[in-house]
Parts: sequence; C-alpha cells; structure tokens
Amino acid sequence: MTAREAAFVSLQKYENNKKFANIEADTAIRRNRLEGADKALYTAIFYGTVERKITLDYIIDALSDRKGEIDANVRIILRLSLYQMRYLDRVPDYAVVNEAAELCRRFAAKSAVSFVNAMLHAYRREEKKLHFPDTKTDPIHYLSVTYAYPAWLCRMWSEMYGAEKTEAIFRAFDENPPITLRVNTLKTTAETLGDAMRQKTVGHRPTTYVPGGIRLTGHCPIDEIPGFSDGQCFVQDEASQIAAYVLGACPGEFIIDACACPGGKSFSTALWMNNTGRILSCDLHKNKLGLVSEGAEKLGISIIETREQNGAVFVPELAGMADRVLCDVPCSGLGVLSKKPDIRHKTEDELVRLPGIQYAILENCARYVRPGGILVYSTCTLNRAENEDNVRRFLDANPAFEAVPFRVGEREVPNGMLTLFPDEFSGCDGFFAAKLIRKNETNQ
Repeated sequence: MTAREAAFVSLQKYENNKKFANIEADTAIRRNRLEGADKALYTAIFYGTVERKITLDYIIDALSDRKGEIDANVRIILRLSLYQMRYLDRVPDYAVVNEAAELCRRFAAKSAVSFVNAMLHAYRREEKKLHFPDTKTDPIHYLSVTYAYPAWLCRMWSEMYGAEKTEAIFRAFDENPPITLRVNTLKTTAETLGDAMRQKTVGHRPTTYVPGGIRLTGHCPIDEIPGFSDGQCFVQDEASQIAAYVLGACPGEFIIDACACPGGKSFSTALWMNNTGRILSCDLHKNKLGLVSEGAEKLGISIIETREQNGAVFVPELAGMADRVLCDVPCSGLGVLSKKPDIRHKTEDELVRLPGIQYAILENCARYVRPGGILVYSTCTLNRAENEDNVRRFLDANPAFEAVPFRVGEREVPNGMLTLFPDEFSGCDGFFAAKLIRKNETNQ
C-alpha cells in the first residue's frame, strides 16, 4: 500500500471510528511497513489533513455545487489532495492529481474520477481568488476557517483573551517548534550533552525559562539525538519542565505526583531531588503506570514508586504527609493543539464536566500536604474555567492555603498563577501553573 493509500485508509478509520490520531498513525505505519520518505509523506498527509479539515472543507464547498451530496470517501480524497496542494511545497500538483484519480478508482466509484479531477484543477485556477471570511465583519468565522479551529473555540478564546490574542495563539501553534529535552543530570550535564550534539551537528540551545533543558533548533529524528537511547535525556516540553521547577522539590522530601502518567514531571522532580527522597507517582489508569516504571529505570531513577489511585478519592494514610503535591490534572488539552490535531475536533460539551473533576482532585490532594508544604496545580490547557477559576474557587473554600509568588526566567509571577501563552513563551505548549502553600498551623 502506498503512503497516500495508507493515509486515505487512516483518515477513513479516523472519521468512522473516532480513533485517536496518534494510535491510528502508529498502527498504520507498522501495518504497512512504511519507512523513510513514505513514512514521512504518510505522516504529513494524515496529520495535516486531520489538522486542516475545517479549512479544507470550506474550500471544497466553495468550489463545488454539490455541498453535502459529496460521497464521504470522495470528500476524504479531496481533503488529502487539497492538503498536499495547499500545504506541502515539495509535492508537485500533477502528482497529487494523478494519485487522486488512482484513489478514486480503488476506494470510490469510477465516476468520481472526473469530478475529483475537475475539483483539483478548479482549485489550481481559483486558489488566489478564493474568498475567505472577513476578519472585521465575521471575525469568528474568519479565525475558524483561516486557522482550522472550531468556531466554539474561536468564540471562547475571543471572549476570554480578545480576537487579536486568539489569532496570535493560533499563529504560534502553526510554527511547530522542534523537540525540547530534559537533561538527565544523574548521568550527564547539559554541557557534556551539548558537546555531543555539536559533534553530531545537531543544532540546539539551552531552554529559556528553566535550567536543565535543551531545545533543538532544527528537526531531528528522536533515535538520532545523542544520549537519548541510553537515558541521558528525555523528551519534555519546556512548559512541563516549568511545572516541575515551580514545584521546587528538594533532596530528601516526600512528593506526591497525583496524576503522573506518562511520568515526565515525576522524572524531572526526581532530578531536582538528585534521586534522594521519595516520589509517589499515582494514576487512575493502572495500565499506564508501566510507562512511569520503565522510564524511571531507563533514566536510573530509583526514588519513584507507582500506585493505582484515583486523585479524587481520599487515602487517609497520606493525610498531611507530603512535603509537596503536584496536581497536573486531566484537562481539555487546548494548550497542545499543535501536537495533537484531533483535539481540534472536540465539542464544547466535552469541556463542561472537566472543571468539576479537576476541582475534586485539587481539593482532595490538598489534604495530603503538610503544614508549610507546597501544592502545585497545573494543566496543559488555555481555559479560565479549568485554570484560574478552579484555583480561586479552591482558595476561597480553603483558607489554610494561599498563593505563593514565584519566578520563571525573567518573568515574575506575583499572584502565584502563570498562564503560558505560546505566542509569549516561544516554543512552549499552552500551559497553566499555580503555586499554593499550606500555612503553618500557628499562622492560620
């Protein structure tokens, strides 16, 4: 099966079965034994078409008078073909048109060949004349069609942050920054690992906001990164590194990571502790905890123990025992839209229950913090209902806690709550972190 055929089948399964895009992609690459250029083309077409679906459907409907009458398989062929013509500079249009015809012969009615051919040629002629929604008269539709995000999200962020800020966030998501690494200081140093990268001509620089990280300046396959295979570093976005940094764990302390999987923040915390003390990494899903144990073993971390545990259910034996607790709660993921394109197709209704679930975890896990201890609440989303509103609700209901000012790079955070917008924190995911302290009993 060719890369384009594999992409069509994956898109068909994604549409029909609503599978996670990353799971479908991994399965398809293995099943079809895609390697090298074919793997790269498949990945670009599949993820890109999922990501740009709203824009591609707008173009299809603008060029066709059939609208909703277009066969589902034909629409998928048009989407993946238009994606290549619009967004992949290295793929010649004639090759896209020819392959589209072959896809029609295999996966659609033969009569569809002429229709798809006419549509793609029409796009080549009319590309510069296509009328997109106007930014001034219809700003929500403009943002949705131009950047391929659902109208409800464009509206929500425009109301929270303003239309200009929303567009800046979308533009930042489009940049697709290279990989960021956390250096495993139990095995090496940033300087030593940097020297190895220079010898392999892998471009890099230190992370901007917290020490201990390396950001690649160009795209490089993971298995070609010096030190990755033997655990001298691991992939972790700088936003996640910031959450572990804000927690401020010290050697010898007892830390609870309440929603730990897949383990990156537990690993970073262990490194800040110089692998001395105890970290209890918990998660609701037992089958995911193996990722934490395997990752810790690869990195040479021995202070992490895992436990299947619902963060919203109280465990009496942990009451008041932890020096620091990290609640990196399940969230809508709106800060990682550039990495997980299928999140774009969530509905607004899917967000409604999240703040309540998150608040239950926060309030429960706060009971594990000792007097004078630290509680960090974090998400990888940009949504006030899941972020600031939850923290303010918690502080209003729990006078034993108060927000703690902190600093990230040159940024002072006097109110203890930091939102990382990707247009402001270049190369970072959208993220939120709040640092709270449980007052000593004599001060309550």
